[in-house]
Amino acid sequence: MVPRRSRICIALTMLIALAGVSGAGEPPGAPGGKGSPPAAGDGFGSQVSAPETTPVEPHSGETPEPVPPAPVAGGTGVGGDIPVLQPTATDNASAFPDQPPPTGTGDAEGTGESGFLPAAGEKEEATLPTIADPIEPVNRGIFYVNDKLYRWVLKPVAKGYKYVMPEGVRISVRNFFFNLATPIRAVNTLLQGKIKDTGTELARFGINSTIGMAGLFDAAKDFHLIRKDEDTGQTLGVYGIGNGFYLVLPILGPSSARDTVGLAGDTFLDPTTYILSWEAALGMRFVRAETDLTFRINEYEELTDAAVDPYAAVKDVYLQYRAKKVRE
Repeated sequence: MVPRRSRICIALTMLIALAGVSGAGEPPGAPGGKGSPPAAGDGFGSQVSAPETTPVEPHSGETPEPVPPAPVAGGTGVGGDIPVLQPTATDNASAFPDQPPPTGTGDAEGTGESGFLPAAGEKEEATLPTIADPIEPVNRGIFYVNDKLYRWVLKPVAKGYKYVMPEGVRISVRNFFFNLATPIRAVNTLLQGKIKDTGTELARFGINSTIGMAGLFDAAKDFHLIRKDEDTGQTLGVYGIGNGFYLVLPILGPSSARDTVGLAGDTFLDPTTYILSWEAALGMRFVRAETDLTFRINEYEELTDAAVDPYAAVKDVYLQYRAKKVRE
């Protein structure tokens, strides 16, 4: 028999041992430990969260091992020892999702280029032409008058003309004037050394004047003969003559010193100058301008209404157009 005192001591010893085993490794206030508030998501029906890594305290006399830092977004340096911030796919993205990335960043159209330099084989845009404008105040005054004349007279007449005349009739009228201006195009293609284009213009004139019924129908296009748009101003440009200075002509609109001289040359080559009185020739020019305008209504407004300075906008567009025609 074990004495009663011994049994009591054994029982107390076992209780103390059990209490030490159940409370080992749970300091007060630790998550999930005794005496700490329940963590978010604990309890019945909650999702199991990822286990948290708790640092292991070293025993006395041991040197603590350094904990590797968390990887930095974008990757690490060579070997992965030292975290280095690397560029990610969203570095060039705009801060606002509805706006495109800044100009010159990102992949340029999937070519692998950075966007700051043109891709291989890509040509840089031609330099915008410049021109002197020594009489700008006068030009602006004429531009203002021309603008009102267009909005109050020329455009309403063109809209009425378009409403009354079917499109087929207007196309025939335009073809007639194109055919009548063949000498202007034929002579200037010859002066520019484009012998083939000169032959094309002469062939078109013969076909359209006969089969096309005096040019009312463009029968030459069935023979793959395409009209060449050349004038004296372009010929002077091909010869290396610059624009000179900018001019705004009454009613006729934007021009330059070179193109004004070219306009005089075109008038000299125009057969209507010799077969009609000046009043009739002027009337034909008005009909031609109105016919062309019926196919381009609202183009002028789309340019000027959206521009901060309509005068400068029209001048820039005109110079770019004429420079392109000279290069062709």
